[in-house]
Amino acid sequence: MLFNSLQFIFFFIVVTLAYFSLPHRGRVWLLLLASCYFYAVFQPIYILILFVTIVVDYFAGIWIAEASGNKRKWLLIISLISNIGFLAYFKYYNFFIENINNVYFRLGSETHLELLKILLPIGLSFHTFQAMSYTIEVYRGNQKAEKDFSIYALYVMFYPQLVAGPIERPQNLLWQFHSSFKYDFENLKEGLMRMAWGMFKKVVIADRLSMVVDYCYDNPQNHNGLTLLVATLFFTFQIYCDFSGYSDIAIGAARVMGFKLMENFDAPYFSKSISEFWRRWHISLSGWFRDYLYIPLGGNRVGEFRRYFNVFFVFMMSGFWHGAAWTFIIWGALHGIYLVLAQIRDKYFKFSFNKVFSENLINGFNLVFTFVLVMFTWVFFRAKGFTNSMIIFQKIFNFSNYDSIATPLNTNEMIFCWVLILILLLKDKLMMKISTQKTPQFYLKFVGLLLLCYFLGVFSSNQFIYFQF
Repeated sequence: MLFNSLQFIFFFIVVTLAYFSLPHRGRVWLLLLASCYFYAVFQPIYILILFVTIVVDYFAGIWIAEASGNKRKWLLIISLISNIGFLAYFKYYNFFIENINNVYFRLGSETHLELLKILLPIGLSFHTFQAMSYTIEVYRGNQKAEKDFSIYALYVMFYPQLVAGPIERPQNLLWQFHSSFKYDFENLKEGLMRMAWGMFKKVVIADRLSMVVDYCYDNPQNHNGLTLLVATLFFTFQIYCDFSGYSDIAIGAARVMGFKLMENFDAPYFSKSISEFWRRWHISLSGWFRDYLYIPLGGNRVGEFRRYFNVFFVFMMSGFWHGAAWTFIIWGALHGIYLVLAQIRDKYFKFSFNKVFSENLINGFNLVFTFVLVMFTWVFFRAKGFTNSMIIFQKIFNFSNYDSIATPLNTNEMIFCWVLILILLLKDKLMMKISTQKTPQFYLKFVGLLLLCYFLGVFSSNQFIYFQF
């Protein structure tokens, strides 16, 4: 079920009203059944995959907690293999087969392995990683095994963040499902305001920018460098508004019922370095890779070369997590290279620019430079294949073909897009922390946002970008 649909609005109202009318035990089952329905709307059959992984990890958590010695480790390994196995089959099987076939072709072999008609379950990577964090934390002794099956199932399937996160840790979420939250008007105001702002970012900004992005990126060979540069800039803001908009709606919907989900974004495009960008962008995923891959690989406790390798490898895996395509791997690898080069610079090329330039000038340069680096990596993320990525870069850096911008929007609409981006940059962090203490102010701002969404929004059932992951 899409957040940006009339169906979800009715769903949210009915579930929320029913939630506050039931005792605690009834609330758990209501949310579990509602979450099953929410997911089944996309593709009913794939709820069976969720059910299997939930059952495996539920018992694995209990057995890990009760076991000792190597048995605990093997139980964890079995749990992780089952989760990764589902992910590998549905998301990466055809990718590997295609690459094996390419190798056979280059070697002159007539061997050709058949591809399977596999439909990727919505949000598989998200709930797989959330399930894995549970068994790992139980193994590490940081989380007690959950004995209540319905509570654990709800931890994996909680509908606000089921499809695209935030990827929660069991320490933050499980105890909340054991709690009985009373109706709180302040929570209602805070949650609804957050949902309205997330919807504004999605339907008014992201989906409007996508009209230019899709038009240009679907056929880059038909556009000049200036048009593709504008489309790349627009996609930089589109993907942020699309994904952070989803997170805002998820956090807001949960908050209305009393639950508190972790923040997933913190004004990432105001970062002054790539490392700061990843502390602000998709925070739940960055933390997951740090705690469950980077640190187990040795983190900063190893030698210099090994540390550089760990950073590069983790970000390459982050790219691979996003999609079964070389363009995603390149996207992740580029961020890894950025970070490694920054670490080398800080160690071997120490020079204080404060003696030459003012601090504000240095910070401004670092902010713009970081933004440009991030923006150009998005080309690989959005383009349809490596070849199209190279066409886009070739045209962008060929300044001789910069004449006019060709987009499906007229001049006034293009100006409107720039105004929306400016509003986002000025108001995003403010809207996340907006005070809703004064009820008249809340009604005015909330209704105002809803009206803006209705009159300025693009309603074409556009799926959230991160649903494909």
